Amino acid sequence: MRSTSRKLESGARLALRGLRLNAGLCVVKIGVGLIGHSYAMIADGVESLLDVLSSLLIWAGLKYAQRPPDSTHPYGHGKAEPVAAILGSLLILSAAVGLGVASVMALGSPRPAPRWFTLAVLMIVVVVKEIHSRRVEKLARETQSLAMEADAMHHRADAITSAAAVVGIGVALIGGRKYESADNWAAMFACAVIAFNGLRIFWPSVADLMDTAPPNGIDQQVRASAVKVEGVEGTDQCRVRKMGLEYYVDLHVKVNGAMTVTEGHGIAHKVKDAIRQEVPEVADVLVHIEPA
Repeated sequence: MRSTSRKLESGARLALRGLRLNAGLCVVKIGVGLIGHSYAMIADGVESLLDVLSSLLIWAGLKYAQRPPDSTHPYGHGKAEPVAAILGSLLILSAAVGLGVASVMALGSPRPAPRWFTLAVLMIVVVVKEIHSRRVEKLARETQSLAMEADAMHHRADAITSAAAVVGIGVALIGGRKYESADNWAAMFACAVIAFNGLRIFWPSVADLMDTAPPNGIDQQVRASAVKVEGVEGTDQCRVRKMGLEYYVDLHVKVNGAMTVTEGHGIAHKVKDAIRQEVPEVADVLVHIEPA
């Protein structure tokens, strides 16, 4: 539990750092986009604004998930983590639809060509966002946190949309009046990337809330740890569900049928301790003793 709390706290700190980064970039992008006449950059800035809200959701979800179990939440508050990821993904999808519609409607509208200095700003943004995305992604892999993975994807999507804006603005500037719409097409490409990332996070988060069996083979690790305990002759049913960054296990183990209740109870405790020691992601194990 202490290790999980540290991971959640690290994730919350990183989400807060991302929130500040997005807030600063949002102001820069929208301001430079308005001055530099770039629709793609303004769209990118709006996406950063939504990233601010998304990072705030992730931060709040991770902080809430740190709360210990209580009488109303005996399994803890870990489900706040996928809930935050779902809300973040829905925010991403709504941004993609809104910006996409606005980009299509602006295709036929005459407007000034983008300015050259917008390219330099966007190139810096791409580098900064990609570096931060990799930091969050690394922590997300270590903790198997969907909320942190969503946050990493937000930053990666921002880097991609900024790169798309660089291409669109570059084409519009080099090609002249004939290619001014390239800026809008870049904005639409950015919307497609945003939508893809939103869906990529949405479905695994829903599966997590539905207690879908984890796909990482943790049940095999649990069984392997259990059969090492002296007196265990095998395992039967094994149910594993994810609760935030931790797992809860229901396991049936087979023992000698002539064993006393006290002896079986002792083995059950040893099995639980062995699993929690060898598989630190497991928060608790409910062991059911069956005669072999």
